[in-house]
Parts: sequence; structure tokens; C-alpha cells
Amino acid sequence: MAKDPICGMNVDEKTAMFTSVYNGKKYFFCAPGCKKTFDEDPEGWLKRGPRGHM
Repeated sequence: MAKDPICGMNVDEKTAMFTSVYNGKKYFFCAPGCKKTFDEDPEGWLKRGPRGHM
């Protein structure tokens, strides 16, 4: 299981509907809102870490 970098939820890589690639690494998201938030500032979110459900 991967961890959504925005909310911290566990996401199954095999069934995840929302993904992004940043600096050659694939990230998995539980919902389109988390993906959108990450895509707007991936470096910032990777530095801050997950903030729980939004």
C-alpha cells in the first residue's frame, strides 16, 4: 500500500484511480482533490508531509 502524500490515507497501488509522477516517482491518491492539491505544489507537500483528511 502507498500513502497518499496529502491526507495520509493508505492507497492500493493496483486499484488507485488518481496518480501523479514527480521527479520520476509515482504518487498515489485517494481522491481527485488530493491529486489536484499535490499537483499544485508537489515539492511543498513532500516537505510538509500529510495533513490528515481535508
